[in-house]
Amino acid sequence: MDSKKRSQTLTLSDTKTKKKKKPTRSEILRKKRAAEGLVSAASSVVDHLSDLDAFRYYDHEGLSVRLDCGRGDRLSAPVKRYIQNLLKVNMEGPFGPEWPTEEKAKRQEMVAPEARYIFVLDDSGQSMSKKSPDVGRCYRHEEDSLNLVGFVHFRFMVEEELPILYVYELQLEARIRGKGLGNFLMELIEVIAKKNHMNAVVLTVQKANHAAMEFYTRKLRYEVSIISPSRVEPSVGKNVSYEILCKAFDLESREVLEENLHLFIMVLFSYPTLPFMLINGQCCGQRGHEKT
Repeated sequence: MDSKKRSQTLTLSDTKTKKKKKPTRSEILRKKRAAEGLVSAASSVVDHLSDLDAFRYYDHEGLSVRLDCGRGDRLSAPVKRYIQNLLKVNMEGPFGPEWPTEEKAKRQEMVAPEARYIFVLDDSGQSMSKKSPDVGRCYRHEEDSLNLVGFVHFRFMVEEELPILYVYELQLEARIRGKGLGNFLMELIEVIAKKNHMNAVVLTVQKANHAAMEFYTRKLRYEVSIISPSRVEPSVGKNVSYEILCKAFDLESREVLEENLHLFIMVLFSYPTLPFMLINGQCCGQRGHEKT
C-alpha cells in the first residue's frame, strides 16, 4: 500500500473511532467479567472432544491417529518427558541461543493447571472398523505414552476484555507431517473455541520457523495481530524473534483490535521507552510456538 492510500485508510479509521461512543468504566468491567465467566466455563470442561466424534480419529494418506484430551496438572511422568523431548527436537533450532531460557519457561507452562491438551496417538495398529469413541476419557495412562506422536497445548484466557483461545504449542513428529494433520488439528481448535464462545484464536510463531509461518498465514489465513511487535512498532519488531498471529470470529472483535492499535500508537508516543520493554518481552507476551 502506498503512502497516500495508507494515509486515507488511517483517516477513515480515525473518523470511525471518533464516531464510536467511548465505553464507560462500568461497561468495561461488565464486559471483562463476562469474558472471565466464559473462560472459566470453558476451562471447567473435562473433555473437549466428548461430543466431537468426527475429530476423535484422523485417517488420511496412510496416517492413522486418534485424539485424546488432557490437562497440565494431570500429566504422567512419561508424558512430561515426551513433551519435553519433542519440544527440544522441534524448537531448539528456531530458537537458537534463546532455547535454554525458553526451555525452562516451557517446562513450567506445560504443567500449569490452566494448560489444556489434545494428544495425538498412533492408531495404525487398530482397524478403523473396530474403533469407537472413548467419550469423557482424559489422557493420563503411562502405557499410552509410547504411542504419542504429537500434541496441542492451548488455554482459554482474556485478552483486551475478549475471551480467546491461545495456542501455546502445536508439535508433531517429523514423520507424520505433510499429511494434513496440522490443518485438521487447527480446525478442531477453532471448533472448540467457537463452541465455548471464544472470540478468537491467538498463537505465536518464531519468525525463523518459515514453514509454520507459511502454514498459518497463507493456508489457514491467520493475520499478524496488532499486538504483535512488528505491528506495534515496526522498527522494533524487526529485531524481535516472533510474531503473534490471530483469527477473530466476529466483526466486533476485529473492531476492538483496531481500536487498540490506535491506543498502542498513542502509548508509544507517550512512553518513548516502551520499545525497549517490547524487546524484553514485558509487553506483547511470547507464549506459543508451533511445528506443523
